[in-house]
Amino acid sequence: MTKNQLPLSGGRGSDGPMVTISISDNGPGIPKSALDKIFQPFFTTKPTGQGTGLGLSLSYDIVKAHGGELKVETKEGEGSVFTIQLPLGS
Repeated sequence: MTKNQLPLSGGRGSDGPMVTISISDNGPGIPKSALDKIFQPFFTTKPTGQGTGLGLSLSYDIVKAHGGELKVETKEGEGSVFTIQLPLGS
């Protein structure tokens, strides 16, 4: 996989055919104390004036509006994986 490619996979979920998009990084991970808040509007860990805290919240709402799911797996010090699952044909 090159630097500018995203892994895509397809399959059948419990509700029918799905497409899965996973985006991973090798950053510091998300602290457990923040994990349950990251999809809330205006939540940010950035200093004042450096982030609105809307990116993940908007992404979550868009995916849900299309009948999908947005999930995160993370390990502090090892990075995170965000997975989007959307029903085919949405």
